[in-house]
This record gives sequence, C-alpha cells and structure tokens, in this order.
Amino acid sequence: MQKNITNNHLSIFEQIRKIDETGNEYWTARQLAKVLGYTDFRNFIAVIKKAKDACLNSHQKIEDHLVDFNEMVAIGSGAEREMPSFKFSRYACYLIVQNADPAKEIVALGQTYFAIQTRKQEIQQMEEYNRLTSEEEKRLFLRSQLSEHNISLASAAKGAGVIEPVDYAIFQNHGYAGLYGGLEAKDIHKRKGLKKSQQILDHMGSTELAANLFRATQAEEKLRKEEIKGKTNANRTHYEVGAKVRQTIKELGGTMPENLPTAENIKKVESKQRKSLKGLL
Repeated sequence: MQKNITNNHLSIFEQIRKIDETGNEYWTARQLAKVLGYTDFRNFIAVIKKAKDACLNSHQKIEDHLVDFNEMVAIGSGAEREMPSFKFSRYACYLIVQNADPAKEIVALGQTYFAIQTRKQEIQQMEEYNRLTSEEEKRLFLRSQLSEHNISLASAAKGAGVIEPVDYAIFQNHGYAGLYGGLEAKDIHKRKGLKKSQQILDHMGSTELAANLFRATQAEEKLRKEEIKGKTNANRTHYEVGAKVRQTIKELGGTMPENLPTAENIKKVESKQRKSLKGLL
C-alpha cells in the first residue's frame, strides 16, 4: 500500500511539471505549494526565501532558478485570477523540498522524486558530454554542471550546520585547500592572475572543472551519507574530499589543478557560441 501511495505522490510532481516555449521544464510555485501541503501560500514564501538564500550562498544567480511571473489561480465558482508566483527550475524545486516542512510525508517523497529525477538527468547529461569533442563545448557543459552541483553542495552543507554566508565561504575554502595543496580562493585568484571580481570557476579549463565537479559531488554525498553535523566537521570533510581528489590526480600522473593554465573567461565562450548559433538561423 505504501508503495502505491509513494508512486501516486511521485506522479503528482510529474503531472504539474510544465514546459515553456523554448523547451525548458519548470514547476510553478503555487502548484508546488499546494502539492506539498501548504494551504496558505504566505507560509510557503518563507521556504522560497530559504531556497533563494541557498542560491546566493553557492554563488548562483537566483533568476536562473526562481523566476517571478503571474500565475492563474482558481478563486471559486470557476473563476481565476492572476496572482504573483514563481517558475522553479528542477534545482530550485530540489532546494524547496530540502527546506520545506520535514514533518510532511509528501515533502520527503518530493525529496526522493527530485533526487531520482536529477540523477537520471545527470546520466543523460554525461552521455551528452561523452559526445562532445571541443574544449569549449566541454568547458560550457562542466561549468553548467558545477553551478548546479554547487547548489546541492550548499544545501548539504546547510544541513550540516553551515548556515551563514561567511561560514559557507570558509567551508568552500577548505574544499579548495584540500584540492589545491593548501591554496584557498584568494590564493588561487592570485596564482591565476585574476581580479577579485572574477570567478575562479569561469577561468578553469575542462580538466580543472572536472576535478572540482568531482570534489563537489563527492563532498555532498559524504555529508549526506554520513550525516555530518557541525561546521568544523563539515569543513574537515570538505578538505578531506578535496585532498582525496588531489591524491587521485597524483596517482594517475595528472597535472595538479594549481598548475593548469588560466582559461579564457567562459562568458566570452558563451557569447561566441550564441553568435555561432545565430549564424545558423
């Protein structure tokens, strides 16, 4: 019986999934709130705020995952009215269910749904990656993947007790220090000749991005699987994972990440790709 209930609830999340005119999937805030058992949307706003904070803490653009729009809402007698709402990406939904009321059974089922669907998407994306041939294509793919996984890592870190932005910055520095032989973000900036305003990830080649993606995914998994608690323990875990990735690179005879060349700003690569696509239209 429980299995049927779970399957029914999982299908609800799929049923409310929508596709926009450009083929991108999204979920609307008011529909998701209703499914998650929030009868008063005002209570759901607090959950949305936490999801936004998670985006900021992981240096992601909120507008890439939570977009304001007006949603048609039934107000009785078959009538509808436009109400302020949001369009959520899959990762925004992941953050929402991670921050929703854990006492609600449907919330736990939502966490399972979005975790499973995200994993399926990752497998499909890796198959796409294996078909890529140019360095630019690989960089764009891996940078996008790292952006998404940093959101998941921030969520896992928050669950361990890394709450404030300054604490998350320290947590990230521990991961970098493990992977880069003791170098923190400011040291990597200096070594690569970057300005303070430039993001390290935007100037990594595909090899370096892949190493950091592995660090992020493994750190998230370890934090969740071992139910790490406390900022100190979370920081140590991130450092250890980074150091393990570094050791693996060494054993394989690879180049240490701090010795890899500084790549062209990926924003320029994105711009060139857009122009190239325009030329094909």
